[in-house]
Amino acid sequence: MMHNLIKRELRLVENAPAAAAPEMASPAPASRAASGADEHLAAIVAAAKAASSGAAPQPAAPTCLLVDDSRMIRKIARRIMEQNGFAVTEAEDGAEAIARCRAAMPDLVLTDWDMPVMTGPEFVAALRELPGSADTRVVFCTSKSAAQDIHHGIGAGADDWIVKPFDEATLTGKLAALGFV
Repeated sequence: MMHNLIKRELRLVENAPAAAAPEMASPAPASRAASGADEHLAAIVAAAKAASSGAAPQPAAPTCLLVDDSRMIRKIARRIMEQNGFAVTEAEDGAEAIARCRAAMPDLVLTDWDMPVMTGPEFVAALRELPGSADTRVVFCTSKSAAQDIHHGIGAGADDWIVKPFDEATLTGKLAALGFV
């Protein structure tokens, strides 16, 4: 696309009338280099060099999949995640979440434990079987806080834990601990 823009600009410069005094005839092609068209061309060349200088493109926003059967929890978590720069998708249960992960593996998954169709631990174990899931970070967001539950969740493949109810500071702090913010 950039090349098309540059080509279009060059055509405009080539077809532009040369800057000449009213009493003078149009300059010969050899003298166009000293005209205003030359300055325009120089500006285009400078812009093209800046565009192709190897400046890193803006990184894409990290992606987060929110998996919870509570619409309210998803709404609250979505607001916090978007404020932290994430592109967010949602799933109401583990089966829907697996389908979304097959379509596009997220960078981060926040999942509930108690959900219909497929529990959180079942979802996380199934997620970890999918190709490309090794780099996806998984955090349980659940009211379960007993040591045996935490061991079970981490054993299923989760990376971390947040106990509900959570607030913005807690979730943002967890994102920072995981290296996302």
